[in-house]
Amino acid sequence: MPTPSDDASSPRHPLWELQRELVSDHVFTDLTHAFFPGMPHFPAFPDEEREQYFEVEANGFAVHRHTIVGQWGTHVDPPSHFVDGARTLDDIPVEQMILPLVVLDISERVRVDPDATPTVQDVQAWEQRNGPMPAGSFVALRTDWSHRWPDGDAVANHDDEGVAHYPGWSREVVQDLVERVGVQAIGHETTDTDPGSATSAGDYGLELYLLQQDKWQVELMTNLHLVPEVGAIIVATWPKPRGGSGFPARVFAIHPA
Repeated sequence: MPTPSDDASSPRHPLWELQRELVSDHVFTDLTHAFFPGMPHFPAFPDEEREQYFEVEANGFAVHRHTIVGQWGTHVDPPSHFVDGARTLDDIPVEQMILPLVVLDISERVRVDPDATPTVQDVQAWEQRNGPMPAGSFVALRTDWSHRWPDGDAVANHDDEGVAHYPGWSREVVQDLVERVGVQAIGHETTDTDPGSATSAGDYGLELYLLQQDKWQVELMTNLHLVPEVGAIIVATWPKPRGGSGFPARVFAIHPA
């Protein structure tokens, strides 16, 4: 006996059909670390404090209070994070939260050199394989640095003089993505846009440049090794604090099986 959904006379709802198709024929990959007290974070920030105010056994429901900075765990940085008067989290429209996902992979180079950064040649090679990077896309830098999570020492990778050695973006690539490609946002697996050798000297110039261009970014991503370099879409969501300059995000990719 046919079900109502099998009835040819039933109204068709394209978005519902698309949702069923996505769930049945595609892979959903979570790109988000679960956050918790004691995890790796920017050293100037305080650790998370977590208190349980109500318990199921005693009260019939559970409620926790989380005291965190906005840039905690896998998180979104809007332009206002570095630029006074720029867009805050509540200014970013939801249309920007689902984007074509480009994965730029330099992980093999990072295995040899933790200070590695992408080059314009990496971008050109990607485009030779896949065609032009789409305008309005989200470009994620795959370094596999997230495999070090949640070992704080391994994530920071300090040398004997206290200089951090972890990969980051390069000026030439960020400018190319902003000015030529016209990306909407970028993301990476490390705690910063800039490589560790720069941040150790107090240099956050790449992050400043990106946010000055009215772009946003996601930091501390994970599982980029499970996502193809082309053909996926990314969904990035976060709470909507009025005037918010950053907040933990839940980010995932949808890609063919």
